[in-house]
Order: sequence, then C-alpha cells, then structure tokens
Amino acid sequence: MKDNFMNKNNRETFKVEWNDPKNAGLDLDQGIDYDERLAPHFTLREMCYSQTCARLGIINRMNQPEVIIARLRTLCQKVLEPLRQACGKVVVVSGYRSDCVNYVVGGVTNSQHRLGEAADLYTPTKERAREYFDFIRNNLEFDQLLLERNTKTGHFWVHVSYTERRPNRQMVKSLTSNLSLGTK
Repeated sequence: MKDNFMNKNNRETFKVEWNDPKNAGLDLDQGIDYDERLAPHFTLREMCYSQTCARLGIINRMNQPEVIIARLRTLCQKVLEPLRQACGKVVVVSGYRSDCVNYVVGGVTNSQHRLGEAADLYTPTKERAREYFDFIRNNLEFDQLLLERNTKTGHFWVHVSYTERRPNRQMVKSLTSNLSLGTK
C-alpha cells in the first residue's frame, strides 16, 4: 500500500510504502544484507532501524544504497567503534533516515541522517551523555556533535556526524541548558 505525504515547506511529496512492523522499516526488496558488519560492533541493520518505521509500518528506503552504506561504514569506523571501545556498549537510536522518514520525525531538511553521515546515541543518564560527548569531542574527528535533551521526557542523547564530502567542521553545540560545554 502506498500513500503520499506533502512537505509544506518545500512542496516535496514523499511516497510512503507500508511495511511489516517486524522489519522495522528495512527495505527487503533491494537485496541489501542488513546483517553486514560495518565495524566490529555495528551492523547495517542497527544503523537503518527506525522506531518510527516500526510504529507506522513504513519503509526507510535508501535511494543510493552503495553510497549510503559506505558513509554509514565510515561513521561507524571513525566515530562509533572508537567510542564503543572507550566507553562500552553504544546504542544507536537513529542512523540513516530516508527523506520520508526524516520528514515524519520532524528532522531538518539538510539532516546528515539522510546522507548516512549521522547517528543519535541513546544515553540512559545525563552523565552518560556527557561521557560520550566529552570522549568524542576530545578524541575523535567529527563534523557535528550535539548534546540534546527532550524537554517533555527529560531524556538526553548525543547526535554525532562524520563526513568525507568536505573537511569535518568539528562543530560542537549543547541544545540543553542543563549541561555546559566546558572547554576542550
């Protein structure tokens, strides 16, 4: 079944294909091996998994799988795996997002999630968020590093991106007043 969503800001229409929720938005028709290891502790499946897709039954379709998978692999190898080695288990709650999924979750139109260059990391406490944030900031190359907080739930998460399309900016922002950035 297909439906259309209209992005009112830039008048794009997104085709939405409905999927079985157990596949969590994975596009099984493209012949992609979602069990592929992108780094020792990260698979393509977890980098493409979407709770929103699972809840709504939509597909998180890659329009250029070879390019997106290569970028996700780089993000895992350059940022997520070193973080995992230093801090223990890392849970990705949002990695790759198709344009449609990005629109549905309210992501910005230039989101690096759409390019396979960004991940949002689950942090059970603000201390864990700070640990991830500080480790990445002080030890790794990255494009964007954000410390974010959901004002409704109080939950913190870390957004990190890495690109090879241009020099990484090392841009750091805290989108919460509860944790100051300190100095590098």
